[in-house]
Amino acid sequence: MTTSVRAARTEDAAALEAIEVAADTLLIGRFSASDWPPPTDAEERASLPGFVLVAESAEAGEVPTLVGFVHVLEIDGHAHLEQLSVLPSFGRRGIGRRLVDTALAEARHRGHALITLRTYADVPWNAPFYASCGFIESEPDSDFHRRLVATEDALELAIHGRRLQMTAVL
Repeated sequence: MTTSVRAARTEDAAALEAIEVAADTLLIGRFSASDWPPPTDAEERASLPGFVLVAESAEAGEVPTLVGFVHVLEIDGHAHLEQLSVLPSFGRRGIGRRLVDTALAEARHRGHALITLRTYADVPWNAPFYASCGFIESEPDSDFHRRLVATEDALELAIHGRRLQMTAVL
């Protein structure tokens, strides 16, 4: 099976939502969450500044299937990894790491020196995974980052565990 990463296209929108829903089931199950924020809809994701990369996987001779994506926001001069989702059935194959590595390279290519993200501190495929990708814990030190914290507070994400910001130097 081969996996490649490319820029998302308009026709990928429905698949991105389905991937996010499937990936969120892992967190919902871990937290026994009865209420979870819905995935970002296609129109909203397309309207946000930044870029989306998708991972396609295929057996030799087959049509590639989307199996994951990474969404990076570019707002107020900041690069922020907003979402990384991989279909659970394709987990633990290096696809998430490849998406993150490609997103870091693209952010660097676009002139960013740093990239941030917000995640759960104690979920193995969250903060520990991102630390293995070169991210370190950091403080929200801009209006943009404080707005992200406020959004998380409004969604009450911290009821499921400690949230933190992480930053990688590009």
